[in-house]
Amino acid sequence: MTVGKSDKQITVLVVDDERVHRFMLSSMLKEWGWRTVEADDGSTAVDAVKRNSYDAVLMDVRMAKMNGHEAFRRIHEIQPGLPVIIMTAYSSVDDAVEAIKHGAHDYLTKPLDFDRLRLTLGRALEQRQVKEKMREAAADVAVLESSIIGTSPPMMELLEMIGYVAPTEATVLVAGESGTGKELVAESLHSNSARRNGPFVKVNCAALVETLLESELFGHEKGAFTGADRRREGKFVQADGGTLFLDEIGETSQAMQVKLLRVLQEQELQRVGGEETLRVDVRIIAATNRDLDEEVKKGTFREDLYYRLNVVMLTVPPLRDRRGDIPLLVNYFVKKFAEKNRRTVECVTSSCLDLLCRYAWPGNVRELENAIERGVILMRGDQLTEKSLPLTIQRQQDAVLDQALEDRPNSLFEAEKNMILQTLNETGGNKSEAARRLGITRKTLQNKLHKYDES
Repeated sequence: MTVGKSDKQITVLVVDDERVHRFMLSSMLKEWGWRTVEADDGSTAVDAVKRNSYDAVLMDVRMAKMNGHEAFRRIHEIQPGLPVIIMTAYSSVDDAVEAIKHGAHDYLTKPLDFDRLRLTLGRALEQRQVKEKMREAAADVAVLESSIIGTSPPMMELLEMIGYVAPTEATVLVAGESGTGKELVAESLHSNSARRNGPFVKVNCAALVETLLESELFGHEKGAFTGADRRREGKFVQADGGTLFLDEIGETSQAMQVKLLRVLQEQELQRVGGEETLRVDVRIIAATNRDLDEEVKKGTFREDLYYRLNVVMLTVPPLRDRRGDIPLLVNYFVKKFAEKNRRTVECVTSSCLDLLCRYAWPGNVRELENAIERGVILMRGDQLTEKSLPLTIQRQQDAVLDQALEDRPNSLFEAEKNMILQTLNETGGNKSEAARRLGITRKTLQNKLHKYDES
């Protein structure tokens, strides 16, 4: 399958001063379905970019007339958004990393791993297409339809990205801690897309064992396994023409990852126990609370599936990084649960709101929602106070008070000691002058200092 195909044929500029190597790369890329143009030096590549438009550049570092670093710098000035992939020997990896810091898409070490070349180049091409569609859609982005609550800078940035990405067909990976609202992001992407009138189907990949998850996703034929008394259509077919949300994608097994990759690449599947090939038209949005980049390094998550899912990544910030949104969320949840439980809430006390704003929220928005629901149910009177909040939150207030007491003199002895030592410091250690200022005799001062040494 050609990765990143579109209405026009994709063109890759291959830059290498070794003719044989350049020819080999061009032949390989053509075999994968891409058109190539060759340049035998960095300066030739720069001239080519000035004259024509390309979708990506694959460029060697060591070239005689103009090296890859200089050529990349000039190409980046001409077309800042053009993805450039650097080819380098192991000894020059540091230089390649430096190029990435200045805007290069990625680097590959020689001798080239062709599977990695195809993955890296395919991902670069796909991301470029998505960015182009995002720019085209940006002018037409209407007011975002979303149930996401927040006006803090991190949330405004997230909402802006949703507005850009939603109208495209890009596969999106939503990352974030548990309880941050990743499903709401997925729903917003769907409701603001051209597929909004199609189905939005959700699957929690962590909730099912592998055999059940396979049947849930792909469906099964009658008699495929014990208990399969009739044919059942899977979530992919149910989501045809719409969006499939794969929550907790990081929990899937390696075997399931292979099957998911095939469907994502080919848009084809077979029911469990069946031979009929079904074509589906589904946009995939996946979510995870794991660091999939680390999971790939550990070998627990397939790199090719990660690249396929991570065309665009949206990261939902934890609640502790958007504390300015807590009053808005509290107000929303109070109204929601007051209506649900037929309670009247006149206000949230300032001390209660202050405590909610200072709490760390390890469970994020989900924990806040649960805390407010409990508070509304258990409140006495018509005001929500800290006394009806969960004990974990109340204990934080106690801990803050305890710390404040520790920071203050905890006895008359400590207060007196601090005053005497401060006065001695002000008099430069002159005990007679210090005693005079304190209104005590020099002998009394000596006795007190002796006690402080013992303490």
